[in-house]
Amino acid sequence: MDNNNYKRKALGKGLEELFNNEQINFNQIEEKILDSTSVDEIVELNLDELRPNPYQPRKVFDEEKLQELADSIKEHGVIQPIIVKRSSIKGYEIIAGERRVKASRMVGLEKIPAIIRDFTDEEMMEIALLENLQRENLNSIEEAMAYRNLINTMEITQEELANRLGKSRSHITNMLGLLNLPEEVKDMIVDDKISMSHARVLSKMENKDEILELANRIVNENLNVRDIEELSKNENIEKVHKIKTNNNEYEYVQNIMCEKLGTKVKIGTNKISISFSNTSDLNRILEILKINE
Repeated sequence: MDNNNYKRKALGKGLEELFNNEQINFNQIEEKILDSTSVDEIVELNLDELRPNPYQPRKVFDEEKLQELADSIKEHGVIQPIIVKRSSIKGYEIIAGERRVKASRMVGLEKIPAIIRDFTDEEMMEIALLENLQRENLNSIEEAMAYRNLINTMEITQEELANRLGKSRSHITNMLGLLNLPEEVKDMIVDDKISMSHARVLSKMENKDEILELANRIVNENLNVRDIEELSKNENIEKVHKIKTNNNEYEYVQNIMCEKLGTKVKIGTNKISISFSNTSDLNRILEILKINE
């Protein structure tokens, strides 16, 4: 492979400056690594020495797109080096470029150009998420799990994560709400049987059996979101978090709070009840309410 393809400019400012910025961009990180890498630093690594980033959020890879990439690699080679770090066990962990690795294996390559860099676990997690979010969409469940892992590992709030990723806080909250769905429903989302719009409605329901029942109806009866909203108005279906109440004066407030908090809210006589599923969910609600422990 012609190393002239990998000529880069002189060493620039450190990557830490990018990570310290309020909002980061994967393309900037990868570009900074490439720009600061001399031709002598690009090495050829055996594909069997490489392991996936343990923080890689993507579990399902689009086979058609992988094949397209494999065809391109077969014709042109790997144009851009992958980025790896030395594993504490053996070999190397892929920081960026897992699709390139998979596609290279598909066409029978034994080696791939790589840049070796040291990153913290937090940086590896953030890079893996950014690469997938900003280059090829994750499915909703993968995205939600990645958000949760980042929040827990980096010990940051939903608002801080939203700022760093350039997302709205409500988007982060809505995505995290999907993780409370039954596993069968999560599988339906991953398999594209249920859309994100459907999933948002289902995530605001409380009863797991009813969630699964409605999810199956969405698939079997091809229900759209408007159909579900109509179902929620049926007195025999007490499901969606737009909670019915005998006091119409408070109903709209309940609906607003349910949407804001992503959980069941009920307003009675001089009393507001907010449901939560576990300690993590309670902390999420407290954060939204800006209540510090």
